[in-house]
Amino acid sequence: MTNLSIVTERLLGRLRTLGEVGRDDDGRLVRLAASDSEKLGRDQFVAWIREAGLEVEIDRIGNIFGIWRPEAVSESAPLMLGSHIDTVINAGIYDGCYGVISGLEVIATLKEAGFTPVRPIVVAAFTNEEGVRYAPDMMGSLVYAGGLSTEEALASIGTDGSVLGQELARIGYAGKNEPGFLRPHAYIELHIEQGPVLEREGFPLGAVENLQGISWQKVTIDGDANHAGTTPISMRRDAGYAAARVITFLRDRAKASNTPTVATVGCIEFEPNAINVIPSRATFTVDLRDPNEDRLKQEEAELTAFLERLSQEERVAIRVERMARFEPVNFDEGIVKAIETAAAARGLAHRRMTSGSGHDAQMMARLAPSAMIFVPSRDGISHNPKEFTTDQDLIAGANILLDVVREMTKD
Repeated sequence: MTNLSIVTERLLGRLRTLGEVGRDDDGRLVRLAASDSEKLGRDQFVAWIREAGLEVEIDRIGNIFGIWRPEAVSESAPLMLGSHIDTVINAGIYDGCYGVISGLEVIATLKEAGFTPVRPIVVAAFTNEEGVRYAPDMMGSLVYAGGLSTEEALASIGTDGSVLGQELARIGYAGKNEPGFLRPHAYIELHIEQGPVLEREGFPLGAVENLQGISWQKVTIDGDANHAGTTPISMRRDAGYAAARVITFLRDRAKASNTPTVATVGCIEFEPNAINVIPSRATFTVDLRDPNEDRLKQEEAELTAFLERLSQEERVAIRVERMARFEPVNFDEGIVKAIETAAAARGLAHRRMTSGSGHDAQMMARLAPSAMIFVPSRDGISHNPKEFTTDQDLIAGANILLDVVREMTKD
């Protein structure tokens, strides 16, 4: 079993097959959580789980589990692998899906090779990781880890007015198991990087040692609507201009810093949104991220202080709503080292790195030792049909996952 490798054709074929499930009339890949198109993706994944001879279990939040539970080790805590199969609108085919399909492929390969693990091995597909239709994102793993009640999550109202619990029942994925029913011994997630670091630096593999903290806030600025031509600049209470000052403040601060802090305003709306009317209201989001909790808190405090000054200087009213807040996560050192050891054994150059995006692994780290493996993303593109990772890198990442899983479950 020394030279054991995953079945390349099966891994790549399934990844591409799933990538065609949920295409809309314009050819865009759209598998939003608990939608009709995601049901088709779920059905396909469950069919593959059964084809591999694994147990299928679903919990109340719709998380799907394929369980390999050899009789002799049925009572042991499982090693869990996984990610998600829901997508953003007009997605690529790799985000999330690569980790789920690779996890299943690892189990199938070990099973077919006659390997007997000392504990069960489970592949999971978590519900609503993307958070496009329902908020918050990473919902299935968050509920599973106890960070959000099942009832609150099931009552979530979607962007289309739907209720998550009702939609899961409608598509046949409202399971009976309580989230957290399988408490993992450890959790490992294989994922495309979704950033440019590995490709830029020439590494085919990343051992992810930590994950950035995330702070999401919604800022509302209220001023006065007035005529764009007759109101002197000095007499304006311009909510639009005030919003612009916040955006440039965040950008200038991040650029001047020697830390990995990043700041983004991704959504913005003006009212009344007319070309010849001074905006009376600006509503926008602020996304702050940093792998260090103290620095993240400092950035939040600096933004708060700036908003207070801005309110006085521009004579506008400002209110802030907390949307989401996740502390940085440090992954398990032992698993990270195991990933590095496996990479070295296969002759793969690798580096330790930070994940700039949120993943189910950050939630599962609340329950068990966790870590992630990254493979390169061409040009750092993700959440886009141009998202691409070479077959060579996809195969390499899956084989490293295979090696780590075998090492962590052998006698």
